[in-house]
Amino acid sequence: MAQKKVFDQLDETLFHETLTNGLDVYVLPKKGFNKTFATFTTKYGSIDDHFTPLGQKESLQVPDGIAHFLEHKLFEKEHGDVFHDFSKQGASANAFTSFTRTAYLFSTTTNVEKNLETLLDFVQEPYFTEATVNKEKGIIAQEINMYNDNADWRLFFGLIEAMYHKHPVQVDIAGTVKSIDRITADLLYTCYKTFYHPSNMLLFVTGNVQPEEVFKQVRDNQEKKPFTDQAPVERFFEEEDKSVSEAKKVIHMTVQTPKCLIGFKDPSPTRQGKEMLQHEVAVNVALDYLLGKSSSAYERLLDEEIIDESFSFDYTQEDGFGFLSAGGDTTKPDLLAEEISALLLDAISSESQWDAQHVEEIKKKKIGGFLRSLNSPEYIANQFTRYQFNEMNLFDVVPVLEQLSLRDIQAALKAVVTKDGQAVCQILPKS
Repeated sequence: MAQKKVFDQLDETLFHETLTNGLDVYVLPKKGFNKTFATFTTKYGSIDDHFTPLGQKESLQVPDGIAHFLEHKLFEKEHGDVFHDFSKQGASANAFTSFTRTAYLFSTTTNVEKNLETLLDFVQEPYFTEATVNKEKGIIAQEINMYNDNADWRLFFGLIEAMYHKHPVQVDIAGTVKSIDRITADLLYTCYKTFYHPSNMLLFVTGNVQPEEVFKQVRDNQEKKPFTDQAPVERFFEEEDKSVSEAKKVIHMTVQTPKCLIGFKDPSPTRQGKEMLQHEVAVNVALDYLLGKSSSAYERLLDEEIIDESFSFDYTQEDGFGFLSAGGDTTKPDLLAEEISALLLDAISSESQWDAQHVEEIKKKKIGGFLRSLNSPEYIANQFTRYQFNEMNLFDVVPVLEQLSLRDIQAALKAVVTKDGQAVCQILPKS
């Protein structure tokens, strides 16, 4: 039976059922919405490169980029390309691989039932041959080379490489041309059987749908498929040092304007559940307060031409790694790194930078932004699963924001920003 959870404050009702094969199904009805969004996600991403395969005793280290390669290959079947099936049924389909998960999704205004059936079936019916795998290597190699020529992508991964010694988060999600060359159909099946078991997956549907109809359809679909019970996947990660791998990394590329990104590596990224949610929300409020467009620092850095409109900041947190980053295009890359570093280190050591009233305004702004984003089924579908996989609930964001104190916000920033944990990556024009 489906469980129902009402979030009065947000006027949202979430339905959830765990099927006998372990699949978690969530439905969020949205009356009056004409678009329906569905995501089918596995807790399997680019960092899961060392694990014990299903039914084996020995652990296996697989080539970098295999999760992303698998995502590409699932769309190809004996009869052709699944993208065409969705498009014939009036739906737009997509997929992505992140560090920690692989998601398959569609949005549609018609044929919801038919498209949902297609989504469930194509993800659960793999078809890999050596010939199709080898053909894909050329396609993905082109994609990798394209990203290698993208200065913003190189800046981002350059920073992660500078921060991390051993953790696989430092490896590009698509892998390298060399690593994908080692991928075989057999290896893809091994990864597939290990990570694409329903008990490691989550289906989320939102839109103008009847929850019971969705649950019945998914139940009927899953009961036709022979899944045996499976224990949680055993994954292995080498111990990561709290320090950074290199304090400064410089990459020379064909760019007009230099780029600079400074990062702070989270020294203890082991939070989960409510603690993780509170920490993440608090760090984001702190960053908005210190570096957002309404901050005095932003105005000053803009006036002094140390930053331009491309300046942005972010906090990434998953189980096992986390980092804060800030930067953009700049004609003064060294100065930008110094300014951001000084600002953040000062913010964790002195009270004078903090104005309680301004912090409250930032919190209100964040709540408003979150409530607006609940009008986007796409936003909800993409965010919901990430929260759920980390034992958080997307709909707890507003109460957590409301209850945050200035002390919580300062403590959260202090837990991430450390002198030893900072690294800088710069992209400079080829001389």
